[in-house]
Amino acid sequence: MLIRSKAPLRIGLAGGGTDVSPYSDLYGGAILNATINLYAYTTIEPLYNGKIELVNDTTNETLTLDSALVLKHNKAFELVIGVYNRVVKDFAHKPLSFRLTSHIEAPQGSGLGTSSTIMVSLLGAFVEWLNLPLGNYDIAHLAYEIERVDLAMAGGKQDQYAATFGGINFMEFLANDRVIVNPLQLKQEVLHELDLSILLYYTATQRSSAKIITDQVANVHNKNAQAIDAMHNLKDQAIHMKEALLRGELHKLGEVLQHGWHNKKLMAASITNTQIDELYDAALAAGATGGKISGAGGGGFMFFYCPSTTKNKVARALQQYGGNVQSFKLTPHGLTTWTIR
Repeated sequence: MLIRSKAPLRIGLAGGGTDVSPYSDLYGGAILNATINLYAYTTIEPLYNGKIELVNDTTNETLTLDSALVLKHNKAFELVIGVYNRVVKDFAHKPLSFRLTSHIEAPQGSGLGTSSTIMVSLLGAFVEWLNLPLGNYDIAHLAYEIERVDLAMAGGKQDQYAATFGGINFMEFLANDRVIVNPLQLKQEVLHELDLSILLYYTATQRSSAKIITDQVANVHNKNAQAIDAMHNLKDQAIHMKEALLRGELHKLGEVLQHGWHNKKLMAASITNTQIDELYDAALAAGATGGKISGAGGGGFMFFYCPSTTKNKVARALQQYGGNVQSFKLTPHGLTTWTIR
């Protein structure tokens, strides 16, 4: 028997960073994001030999352990072990024996929510295997708790909910870990135009989001007026982009993205650098009307809105910077699990 799951990566269209505590607790956050057809996969094969075999197909790393109620920390497999320990503690109440293989279709640290998407995929596979009574909100919240609380990994809340729910969603982040996911029902022509007009570009650099997020959190704690005002503006950006999409006013997207990018750079000093600024300027000069870094910033993926027939021209302009354009499509589907018997 094989238990499988897949969860989609996401691009953050607007409001990024307002899902991070303490800003979301104090002021309420709002984010607009969309899932794409790049996935994190998990396969569980039950074993009956008292062993746990972990395989990371992306990095070709393996680890074999004796089955136990609590597994010791291992940096290379900390997400898997975090999920296992919480699932055994809260639900199984006994050691489990299995082979688990994971794979992701984008580099970690690339700004597409990779760690949280892996977390959702891992958790989804255990939910499928053990038939756990968890709905989408339960899975997303538990994934958030394991990653942010149990493993103390810095970050926000949007990625776990995006990977679980899928589609284009306007998400509200409130005090006491309250999250409301509002799916956008867009016209087909709007979805087709977004697929055609958004260019996703990998800068060929990876970064740790933890330092950027730590700086952002410190700015809120220290009541840095510039950073907090920028977050307020990013929240407004998410609302404006939602309205533009629902009304089919795609000509406004570039302006909204430009406004958001200006404010995002004010949240923390390490969000941008000379390379990112050069890429952004080159894309605009070639015909893009707006764009942003995907995720916390500092590297990874960027995306640009390229109206009319400018997308290929923008792609050619970016080729000289050593990265590559990533093909993708928007996907309406979130976490998916199934069993092969």
